[in-house]
Amino acid sequence: MGKYINPFTDWGFKRLFGQEFSKDLLISFLNDLLVGELQVKNVVFKDKEELPSTKDQRGIIYDVYCETDKGERFILEMQNRWQPNFLDRSICYACRSVLEQVDKGKKERENAYRFLPIYTVCFMNYMPDHEELSKFRTDIVLADKESGEIASNKLRFIYLVLPLFKKNVDECVTDFDKWIYVLKHMEALSRMPFTAQKEIFKQLEEYADSHRLTRKEWEAYENSLWIARDNMACMAAAENAAKEKGMAEGRAEGRAEGMAEGMAKGMAEGKTKAIIETAKRLLNMGLDMEQVAQGTGLSIEEVRKLL
Repeated sequence: MGKYINPFTDWGFKRLFGQEFSKDLLISFLNDLLVGELQVKNVVFKDKEELPSTKDQRGIIYDVYCETDKGERFILEMQNRWQPNFLDRSICYACRSVLEQVDKGKKERENAYRFLPIYTVCFMNYMPDHEELSKFRTDIVLADKESGEIASNKLRFIYLVLPLFKKNVDECVTDFDKWIYVLKHMEALSRMPFTAQKEIFKQLEEYADSHRLTRKEWEAYENSLWIARDNMACMAAAENAAKEKGMAEGRAEGRAEGMAEGMAKGMAEGKTKAIIETAKRLLNMGLDMEQVAQGTGLSIEEVRKLL
């Protein structure tokens, strides 16, 4: 077992980003993630759902209420999942958060559909389907297609595909780069980098240190680790099965194409044989070579060979 916990297990993810005692980590991460856009000063965890107990369930932190230094508020959903059709699912979850806020029974029309913005941050510690995401960070907003101007701030999606983050420790210049490097490599690290450059990483090192876990915490983490590994194994098996299916379909298609090619070749040979027999009959009837060639489509030389 490594010195630091795996932050992408359900238990590890919630320990670092979903607990009251570690909320400074979340605030720091959000400010580095959204640098230049807003400054989060406080977060409140509204939903204390239980961690999943079976491998077919996935962990998620719902309803993290955030307040900025300007008094603005928004709801954060941090998702850490291994699922197909991930983009579609994340949109569904965000829409659910919108519907939970909207009180359709309000009489005041101007207030009936007001809701706080939903920021969805998705950690993807695996390669998504090729048709979904092809770069490390993808930011999606509601914007005008032609001008690119943001039409509404109510929905925001940020997808972070960890395998596509290729920077080494010396190439991590921004604080956000440092966060991603540490999270991606945490389970394999023997010491926490950047602690001299970024104070919050000392706190991160403390909470992520597997040797500081109580027996109960260790058991919960170990169970979550096995679930995560099972999920990844299932994903790998499904991917291999899909590849095998594709190869089998390709082989079958090749065989079908071979059969079709053989049939076409046979038909062509049969047609050629019929034309030759017709040419012979015409020659026996006394037609000259030019007449036979014109009637059958053969060349003069091909007819001459039949004589």
